[in-house]
Amino acid sequence: MNKNIEDKDFLEILKGRHIPILTLDPKWELLFADEGIPEDIRQKADELNHLLSVQSILRGQMKERKRQKSQLLEEMVDLREQARQTEENVLIEQELQRHREQINECNQKLEELTEAQIGLPTQIYELNFSLMLMTMDLCYRNMQENTDKIRLSNEWIRQVRIELKKQLIRKQESEFHNYQIYQYMHDIFGPEVIDVFDLEYDPEKWHPVLDDKPASGG
Repeated sequence: MNKNIEDKDFLEILKGRHIPILTLDPKWELLFADEGIPEDIRQKADELNHLLSVQSILRGQMKERKRQKSQLLEEMVDLREQARQTEENVLIEQELQRHREQINECNQKLEELTEAQIGLPTQIYELNFSLMLMTMDLCYRNMQENTDKIRLSNEWIRQVRIELKKQLIRKQESEFHNYQIYQYMHDIFGPEVIDVFDLEYDPEKWHPVLDDKPASGG
């Protein structure tokens, strides 16, 4: 891992900051689209997803127990009202007792579920924090590699541009030399003779010329 990321002061600054759960964001996996998720990061992500799944199950169970308890309490209110309105309340009292037992059972289960969740947020945060460090380290290393490639490409492009300018100057010089030769030939042999040779050699196709002198290269 990058030394800067391992720096204690650096980690201390990050500690406690809100970090979104990485595995819940579809874009997180896109960070590894080119080469896939490395095995160590995949294992860390699987651990995190497992804890998130456990937390979700426990929360669902707590929600259901609270719903059951609330329903039982409402039913007890109705049963007490019925007990006040009738002298035959033995069955009602039995039903009330059954509700009390069920409520006690709900309370006990809620305590167990609450205790089971006590350490989960911290564990999830620490796993997610570790996954963030691993992800950022890999991303910045990949960016550095890409930057090195960009620098090499820029240097190659710079050299090619220099060579391209040189070749353009050579091309213009050669075209101008053809122009000079062709003009001298016209002056020496005359257009009638040159026209005959032009039919044979087709200079426009094989010997390009410039109409004007090329600009001098800088």
